[in-house]
Amino acid sequence: MRFFSTLMSALMLSACTATQIPETELADTDLSKPADTLPGEDPYLWLEEVEGEDALAWVRAQNDRTLAELQADPRYAGFEAAALDALNSKERIAYGVVRSGYVYNFWQDDTHVRGLWRRTPVADYRGDAPDWETVVDFDKLAADEGKNWVYKGANCFAPKGSDAYKCMVSLSDGGKDAVIQREFDLATKTFVEDGFVTPEAKQGLAWAGPDTVLIATNWGEGTVTESGYPFVVKRWARGTPLESAEEIYRGDVTDVGVWPMTLELDDGTVLQGAVEAETFFTSSYWWFPDGEAAPVKWPIPLKSSPAGIYQGQFLVSLQEDWAPEGQADSFKSGDLVAFDVAAFMETRKLPPVSLVFHPTDAQALEGVSISKDTLLLSISDTAVGKIYRAGMADGEWEIVPVALPGEGQANIAFASDRESEIFLNYEDFLTPDSLLEYDAAADTVTTLKSLPAKFDASGLKVVQKFAVSKDGTKVPYFLVSKADIPMDGTTPTLLYGYGGFQVSMNPSYSPVTGRLWLEQGGAYVLANIRGGGEFGPAWHQAGLKQNRQRIYDDFIAVGEALIDDGVTSPDHLGIMGGSNGGLLMGVMLNQRPDLWNAVVVQVPLLDMLRYHLLLAGASWVDEYGSPDVPEERAFLETISPYQNFDAAKPYPEPFFVTSTKDDRVHPGHARKMAKKFEAAGLPFLYYENIDGGHAAAANQTERAKRTALEFTYLSRKLAGPAGAE
Repeated sequence: MRFFSTLMSALMLSACTATQIPETELADTDLSKPADTLPGEDPYLWLEEVEGEDALAWVRAQNDRTLAELQADPRYAGFEAAALDALNSKERIAYGVVRSGYVYNFWQDDTHVRGLWRRTPVADYRGDAPDWETVVDFDKLAADEGKNWVYKGANCFAPKGSDAYKCMVSLSDGGKDAVIQREFDLATKTFVEDGFVTPEAKQGLAWAGPDTVLIATNWGEGTVTESGYPFVVKRWARGTPLESAEEIYRGDVTDVGVWPMTLELDDGTVLQGAVEAETFFTSSYWWFPDGEAAPVKWPIPLKSSPAGIYQGQFLVSLQEDWAPEGQADSFKSGDLVAFDVAAFMETRKLPPVSLVFHPTDAQALEGVSISKDTLLLSISDTAVGKIYRAGMADGEWEIVPVALPGEGQANIAFASDRESEIFLNYEDFLTPDSLLEYDAAADTVTTLKSLPAKFDASGLKVVQKFAVSKDGTKVPYFLVSKADIPMDGTTPTLLYGYGGFQVSMNPSYSPVTGRLWLEQGGAYVLANIRGGGEFGPAWHQAGLKQNRQRIYDDFIAVGEALIDDGVTSPDHLGIMGGSNGGLLMGVMLNQRPDLWNAVVVQVPLLDMLRYHLLLAGASWVDEYGSPDVPEERAFLETISPYQNFDAAKPYPEPFFVTSTKDDRVHPGHARKMAKKFEAAGLPFLYYENIDGGHAAAANQTERAKRTALEFTYLSRKLAGPAGAE
């Protein structure tokens, strides 16, 4: 069987970090006007008019001022060149997916700014110099069509046993989450004439067969939820207009959203269905049996996620405890469990459920990948990624570690139940990426490619330490620094955090951070605070809603530990975070302005009393709490950065970074907060990229510029003037 992942998995990450933004498919949203509010409630509502004349005039003025200041710094030009060199370097591993003997890869460099979608035979891919064949040149496509196209991925399907792959290619105007999708033929490397084409929207699509797709999108007035997501799924047949598509499932306007989902059986039969997210963290999964009018609900808890089908077993990752009715065994939140899918399809009753994997207190299940030959689990073990293989023998599940070449960070780069090839990524803070191939039959790992060092790591060391939070919880963090830094509080130190949506922050190799910060003598710290997924669902759920202060206490504790240990001092300590991490930065500005001297606030949420009225904000009330619920609003009033701004506080000078085309987290958050600083006469910097979506950069050139601006700011604030001792 084959499990086509739904867009729900992307939804779970829809407010991720600015440096690791996964793209999220949502529903269409009108960006032209602010949400309704009471007259006079907020004097800066006009800044919520994303492309309003006055708002953009203010943005351009702030951009001009900030660019003039930071680009005049002697460090900026070198930082930008170094970042661009690292991002555009051809010495990068071309990660990709395997389809019918080819590896497909998306590649960007200084020549192909918008990128190439390309392919090479698997045998060539294993070699040192693959012969890449262009599938789509997106720079040429954008030029030919006069569009600002940004490639957002391809959703491909072929009937079982066939190589006739057709793909829905997603294209975004300027990097927004809203996309159009066009059908593409991999065999001819051309867009299909009179094929499936969707209008621009935040949408979800699943192949139900070679000539049928399921689609959820904005069908017009009254077809998106309060969160701005689709809740109507339709079946669309080839050769018919989209308007004639048959409605097969309708959720409710109060849902977060509804998306199509399909499962493929061993014989090629595609089971059609949908996932209905009643809230951000609870979902119902539906199957539409052929010839039956009523959908059938998959018998799994609301707080759980289907993880695929392996050897006839339907795998489910639990985010809550589960005691299946009528069964002796019970399971814990964080477990991976399974049941016989054929038995359920026949009886429509839950078969016996078995335990596949139970994490220890230090572990968390990060992901499940199924190849043609094996089942692989990605495990976070004390915030370090490891790989395990799983299989059933004599009716019992066995879990064994995959032997890796060292103790670095490992992830599954590619696995598909249609292919035998399995590729792994291996890296850590100081070790460049390696591409490994795992042979499941032989249980061996071979290194295919290893990158040369992209920055000078000589004399650097990595240590994992623990800070003690306000409630006594031990909070891990990684410190990357010179081995011989003077423990006198003088080291410029950048502390990064996120703390939300069960997103784990794991060690990774960053040439840009290495060149622009570590090589300059700075220390880098990654905090594994609550709200993330490093220790499973409980670590995340400990910081939900009114418990969110725990997340902020954790981050403060890490900052204080760095100072107490003599690593740095408030004058030399800076912090950075994006999206939900941008909210963290805003809270830190208000709660502990004395603890840091630089704060980079990337694509942030900051107005927590109106966030649910802006773009996808309503979908996040299960994470933050709702301003419409009195007790939850009372807490939000205590933490909301925008409402807690105090012109009399001794704020450090912050740097706000956002994007006009961000249709996930509204740029009005950053604009309005910066405007308060301006009105109070307090120093601040502000840069808004006109394109770029939620990542605040649509291509490598813009990424290099944004990063150079951020590290110039950090160096000025934490290391002093260029050339200073």
